[in-house]
Parts: sequence; C-alpha cells; structure tokens
Amino acid sequence: MLFGFLNLHKPAGMTSHDCIGKVRRLLSMKKVGHGGTLDPSATGVLPIALGRATRLLTYLPSDKVYRAVIRLGMTTTTDDLAGDVIETTEAGHITQAMLESALTHFQGPLQQIPPAYSAIQVDGKRLYDLARQGKPVPVKPRSVEVYDLKLLDWRPMGEWPEAEVEIACGAGTYIRSIARDLGVMLQVGGTLAQLSRTRSGGFSLVDSLTFAALETQLEQQQFRPIPPDVGLQILPTLTLTADLAQRFVWGQKLPIETHSGYLQVHHETEGFLGIGKYEDGHLKAKVVSAGATPTRNASNAEGTEG
Repeated sequence: MLFGFLNLHKPAGMTSHDCIGKVRRLLSMKKVGHGGTLDPSATGVLPIALGRATRLLTYLPSDKVYRAVIRLGMTTTTDDLAGDVIETTEAGHITQAMLESALTHFQGPLQQIPPAYSAIQVDGKRLYDLARQGKPVPVKPRSVEVYDLKLLDWRPMGEWPEAEVEIACGAGTYIRSIARDLGVMLQVGGTLAQLSRTRSGGFSLVDSLTFAALETQLEQQQFRPIPPDVGLQILPTLTLTADLAQRFVWGQKLPIETHSGYLQVHHETEGFLGIGKYEDGHLKAKVVSAGATPTRNASNAEGTEG
C-alpha cells in the first residue's frame, strides 16, 4: 500500500474531486484525498495524500501562494470568467499608481466575503448549489490573512486592463473575492481571469507532476510517493530512541519536555513514525505511520529535538 503524498499539477477544466478520481484509477487505490480545493478553471499545486497519509492532511501547512490575473472593467456572477457577465465599465483611466494604491488594502488580516459560487455550506447546503437554483443567500465576512501581495505586471492596453499579481495567503482566502473587491474599490468592477497555485505548504509548482508525467512514471515503475515528513516539514521534529519510539507507536504517553503543539516524530534510525502532540507534560501520539513497528533495543529512553 502506498503511503505518502503526490504533488499533482492540476490541469484546467477538472475539479479537485475529478483529480482524486483519476488518481484512484491510475494507482488502483481507494484511500486518496487532497489538501486544498482548486476551482475547475485554476491550475497548479494540488497536494494529494495516498493511503493512510490521508490522516495527515489536517496537519499540512495552510499557507499558499498564487499567481493571478485580474481583469478590470468586468463583473461576473462567479467572480471569474466561468460566470455570466453582469456589467462592464470603462476602465481605461486606471493607472498603475491607482492600482498599486488599491492593492495595499488587500494585505494583512482581512474580512472577506466569499464568492456566491463557492463550496462553503450554509444550513447544510453549498453556496454554489443555492446560487444555481437562483436562491443566493447573504454570507457573513470571514477572517482571512494575506501575507504578501505583489504586482508582477500591469497591462493597461487592449480591450480589458489586466493586472498580474502574486498573492501569499493563509487558509480560506478566496482570490476571486480579492479580484471582485479590487474592482469595487477602483469603481470599475473586477473579475478573476486566470489563477495558478504555485505553492501549497511544502509543495511547489516546479516539483509537481502532471497527469502525463505520473502516467509515464507508473508505466516505467518509477513512481514513488513523497515521504510524509517532506510535506510536514514546517512542523518541529522530535527524534526518539528505539525504546521511546516503540512506546509512541503503542500509544503510550511519554513524559518528554519538548515543543508545545504538534510535532513530527521520528525513530533515531528508522525515520518517520507519525504526528505527536505535547500537552499536559506528555507527548501523545495523534497519528501513527503505516508500518511503524520499530525494533526495540536496550538503548536509553530519551528524545532529541531537531
């Protein structure tokens, strides 16, 4: 059974769920999950967990980086080009200075209203289902954070002025909402024209696999999952001696002074054991890796932090 992660380069035109289904078929396995939905029209990094690594998805870093093209002068039902055009407005007067000034308002902690077409649930129903039924509901703003926002290119010429930006943000941030709200601030309307996720936690676009590359590796029997500790590299690491490692795998509480919160736990010679959490003066196992059955020996019971 495969155990680890796949850094998939999601193509445009597929939902994240579609990608999971295709990975299941290619790898002939049922237990597959992803670490963050991408809209069907978006491309880029889609972290996929294989086998028991699906239990680790909760612990993946939530920070993400996107490249986006925002079209000004257009408002759509979905806040991207997949929706119907609601209104168009002349935007030829927008200058780079005006744009840069407006973009400063979209950095730091924000209160953001998600798009009407999104997977967020209200009373058990997803917003996009309600919107398609002609029953849109008011949505409360949500707290999100944008760590950095850079203007990469400004293209004022042509039918529609467009700004290419790079956005580093936390979990739950909708880039479509930023495009929409930027247009509102500039009083011309705005919508998302293009989106690519270039990083998600410890996974980057340059290291991602397209479906074609994955299929080639499988045909040549060269595919190997990314080890779980690579995807979880943001977490502190605690290395245990063999005796303590065995007790960790058995689910025993370990009286070890270490970092508070969640940690990667490793055997001193056999590698990744799972996820632990230090609380109430003890290390407790939260997730134990598949096949984590370290050999016990007579070494001293102690842990080392790394």
